[in-house]
Amino acid sequence: MKAVFRAALAAALMLAANSGHAQSQNAAPGSDYPNRQVRILLPFPPGGVADVVGRMLAQKLSDSTGQNFFVENRPGAAGNIGAALVQSLPPDGYTILLTSSSFLINPGLQKVPYDAVGGFEPITIISASPSILAIHPGQPVNSVKDLIDMVKKAPGTHSYASAGVGSTPHLQGEMFKQAYGLDIVHVPFAGGGPALQSAVAGHTPIVFAALPPAIPLVKAGTLRALAIVGPKRVSALPDVPTMTEAGLPGQETETILLALAPAGTPKPIVDKLQQEIVKAVNTPEVVQKLDALGFSPLGTTPAEAAKRIKSELDLWAKVIKDAKIQQ
Repeated sequence: MKAVFRAALAAALMLAANSGHAQSQNAAPGSDYPNRQVRILLPFPPGGVADVVGRMLAQKLSDSTGQNFFVENRPGAAGNIGAALVQSLPPDGYTILLTSSSFLINPGLQKVPYDAVGGFEPITIISASPSILAIHPGQPVNSVKDLIDMVKKAPGTHSYASAGVGSTPHLQGEMFKQAYGLDIVHVPFAGGGPALQSAVAGHTPIVFAALPPAIPLVKAGTLRALAIVGPKRVSALPDVPTMTEAGLPGQETETILLALAPAGTPKPIVDKLQQEIVKAVNTPEVVQKLDALGFSPLGTTPAEAAKRIKSELDLWAKVIKDAKIQQ
């Protein structure tokens, strides 16, 4: 009798094990995601805008999922090292890349150790920020069209400042030059702050710059804002027109922050991350902090993110090639 019972028990346990195995085999990939901590890798040093946004998102995602999301900074080679690392990792959703427009600009400037399209699954474009075109107030210019006229009257004698070779403001300046056939000398600086100070001092009286550090200078009257280089006006400078409103369409570019996973990450995991990030960036607290940084929340779908990535890769590569920029 005991032998029969033991045989029956063994059969029952085997059936249960097989049933559990079958259920796990049939479970949708990522259905229990995340079930352990998730690393948000930032390919930049601590303290920048991407770092601030990454840490805000990590806290929100930890709260909403019940698992720890944490930021790890892996700076180097203008973001290339961190991007290459994430591309090489298992596509399981437990390391994601949070990066900026440099991810899309770098392939046009140099040989990069990652495939911006084939190496990643786009999750979402998190947020975007316009730049500003401004000028020293001592210049006889009150509009972008005035600026174009001034430059065309004395080609090669004017200069514009930017945050450095390959920065978004630099390429926006080159787009502007190319669109209107302007001969302006580019003067790169080691960051947006020095570029703005050079414009304030009148050394390089024209500047393309990130919005946040320029706002107080415009409000103080030490710089004159000519246009927002982006698709819409900004609340901090409501009277400053966009380039399109100023009569110069085709300049609606922005600096973006985006999230990506290694290629092959299952769609349910990508979709879960996208939903959680979108929910986080639209909370009042994060919207307020993004606004203070000069960014607006976007939260695109993965398909929309993929389309924008391809579009911007092509755009920046063309600008770089036409301007003959080398790094």
